[in-house]
Amino acid sequence: MAEERTDAQGGRVTLHAIAAEAGVSVSTVSKVLNDRADVSADTKERVEAVVEALGYRRRPARRRGSVVDLVLNELDSLWSVEIVRGVDEVLHAAGASMVLSAVHGRSADTREWIDQLAARRSSGAILVVSDLTPQQRRRLAALDVPFVLVDPVGHVDALVPTVGATNWAGAVSATDHLIDLGHTRIAHLAGPRQLLCSRARADGYRATMERAELPVPAGFVPHGDFNDTSGRRATARLLDDLAAAGEEPPTAVFAASDLQALGAFEELRARGLRIPEDVSIVGFDDLPVARWTHPALTTVRQPLFDMAAMAANTLLRIIDGEHVENLRVELATRLVVRASTAPPAPADGGRPAPGTTEERAAANPSVCPGQAAEIDSTGLVTARQSGRP
Repeated sequence: MAEERTDAQGGRVTLHAIAAEAGVSVSTVSKVLNDRADVSADTKERVEAVVEALGYRRRPARRRGSVVDLVLNELDSLWSVEIVRGVDEVLHAAGASMVLSAVHGRSADTREWIDQLAARRSSGAILVVSDLTPQQRRRLAALDVPFVLVDPVGHVDALVPTVGATNWAGAVSATDHLIDLGHTRIAHLAGPRQLLCSRARADGYRATMERAELPVPAGFVPHGDFNDTSGRRATARLLDDLAAAGEEPPTAVFAASDLQALGAFEELRARGLRIPEDVSIVGFDDLPVARWTHPALTTVRQPLFDMAAMAANTLLRIIDGEHVENLRVELATRLVVRASTAPPAPADGGRPAPGTTEERAAANPSVCPGQAAEIDSTGLVTARQSGRP
């Protein structure tokens, strides 16, 4: 039976619309609609009130026995774990099964995966891969297998559904934060040059530095991969090159991923530099580990779980034969301020400006000790317990 998703005016009601109206994530709406226990009573009541007000009609259990492929480039990262969690949450609630594959960036593995998908007659696929060639896309189309791309790498056909994040805006918020603290020598540990998300973050950094009329010296944007080893190597290369040229090191570093930031932590500490007293660091992703580093990592939250959940919901709608109007979705990023950033130390070697969590909390009455400040794209500052997701 087809699900009716219309409001009183005959317009389509989507999970995204319910989430926006209730002020929660799409995954939270999915949990409420599927009667999950891990939602607070107040949140459940608020979501259900919006569901009733918008006239959203729920269908019974659906797609029992369907198989959906989730294909990632790599499986050995915390980033991938968040994607898997988001997809599994939605598929499990819908009664569908997930087949997990890794292609490791090799086209041969991708071809093998498509052969396996055809053999098991999968209902659809969620792709989080380095690249998908036009030939591979045509083969998926020939197999009549719908797919959704998460965080697409390069140019994507306008008719292909994609879910991403506001990478450029996130980079702007990270760089603005460091500039607002008083930093003028800010380096950027960039990700792979071929990835759209990496280029968007580097462009956001450069645009913000240019707007503030701050220079980006040669060598201040070393490229690498999104892992900790790459982050450490890029930091070492940056510092060594500057020392060889007789130039001052940066007082702040914006890393294109949390893992790169953790690699920077290692290299800076190995050289006897303190964080944030000597160098402030901002990451990107807000992986769970970011809250438990010492000091806790200031980072840009990329809603990986929600991105994956939205991709899964979109794919299930396509499998159901629904028309998906909004094929390009970008979820908002959010700056989360923790203890790894502080004003630069004064040139005279005196006591740094307030930089500890407690000192910055005292300077900002909206953030209490033990909390992290969250700054959205409007500049609004809110606070939350740093030990909670």
